[in-house]
Amino acid sequence: MSKFYILYSIKQDKFYTGHTSDDINERIRRHNTNHKGFTGGVGDWKLVYQEYYQDKSHALAREREVKSWKSRKLIEKMIGK
Repeated sequence: MSKFYILYSIKQDKFYTGHTSDDINERIRRHNTNHKGFTGGVGDWKLVYQEYYQDKSHALAREREVKSWKSRKLIEKMIGK
């Protein structure tokens, strides 16, 4: 089973969207490590939303859809903030 997820960082006041077939807690732990990339070095990413899909392709399609919105307000509406 694959997941589409949204993380939020209080430090950066930003959202991050992604998808994974891995354990979601392990994936968040890796986001919070000191690595290069958008989520690296921040350390306070929290899971605020997730959806489950039968396969990776559907989770990836949902991630691309949400990223195409380019709208913080739509993401906040979706997660109920």
